[in-house]
Amino acid sequence: MLALYDVAAPAKLNLFLHVIGRRADGYHLLQSVFVLIDWCDTLHFERRGDGRLARHDLTEALPADDLCLRAAHALQAASGCSFGADIHIAKQVPSGAGMGGGSSDAASTLLALNRLWGLHWPLSRLLPIGLSLGADVPFFLGGRPAFVEGIGEILTPLQLPPQRFAVLKPQASLPTAQIFSSPLLARDTPAVIVAGFPADTSSNQLKKITAEMIAEGFGHNDLQPPAESRCVEVAQALELLKARFGNSRMTGSGSAVFARVGAGIDRIQGMSESPKMPEELPPGWAGRMCQSLELHPLVGWAAD
Repeated sequence: MLALYDVAAPAKLNLFLHVIGRRADGYHLLQSVFVLIDWCDTLHFERRGDGRLARHDLTEALPADDLCLRAAHALQAASGCSFGADIHIAKQVPSGAGMGGGSSDAASTLLALNRLWGLHWPLSRLLPIGLSLGADVPFFLGGRPAFVEGIGEILTPLQLPPQRFAVLKPQASLPTAQIFSSPLLARDTPAVIVAGFPADTSSNQLKKITAEMIAEGFGHNDLQPPAESRCVEVAQALELLKARFGNSRMTGSGSAVFARVGAGIDRIQGMSESPKMPEELPPGWAGRMCQSLELHPLVGWAAD
C-alpha cells in the first residue's frame, strides 16, 4: 500500500461536561458524553521510503508541531518502522473550538499509518500512544459515542439515537488551560451518572439510562461560566442558538456552542421547514447543521 486518500477526521461534541474533582497532579476529573458529528477534516497519506515525516497544509496553516505530526512520530518511534509519510491536511473543523479537531486528526493519523505502514497493530496498542498525545485521542480511536470519565481515558461505549445539532463557532478561540484554571470553574459537581445508581446496575442498564438522560438534554457544561466571563462572543453565540432552537450549550472548553435540533424542538419553535443556521453570522464566525455519527468512518481499521 503506497497511499491512503480522503481519510476522515470527524469532530465531537460534549453533550454535557461535569467536573467532579481534581487529582493530586492537578488534572481534573470529568464526566461527559461525547458524540461524533459529520463536521470533518480530510487527510491524505503517501508512504515514504526514507523515514521522513512531512505535513502539507491544504487550507489553513497549522502549528509546526501539531498533534498530527506528533502522532506520526510517536507511532514511528514505538514501532521502529523505517517508513515515513507525506501527510496532507484539509482543515475544516475550527481550531480552538472544543470540538477535538486536533485530537481527531491525531487519531486518524495513527489509524491510517498503522495501515499504510503494514503494522497491523490492534487498537489496544494504539490507545496508549493516543492517550500520551491528549485525553480526547482515545475517544476518536474507539470510534463510538461514549460516556467518558477520569481525565478522558475511561470510555464506556453508548448507543445513542441519531441526533441533529446546530453548531456555531465564534471567531474568538479559548485557551483550554485558562478555562480550567479559572476561579469561576466548579470542580465539585456530583457524579450522578454512576454514583447515583444502585451498585448492581448492569452495564446495559447504565447505557440505557444514560441514553435516555442525554436525549432529554441532561446536565450542563461546568466550563461554560468561565468561558462566558472571558469571551463575550460565547455568550452571544449561546443566545443566538437559544433564540432560534430553544436550547444551547458550549462544547468542551469552547468557544463552539451547539443546540439540539429535533422534532420536539422544531414544533416548539413553530418551524414548518427543516431548521437552518441563521443566514447572517458575524464576520469570522462559522456554523453549520450537523448530524451525529453512529460510528467513526475508520472503525475497524485497527482490530480490537
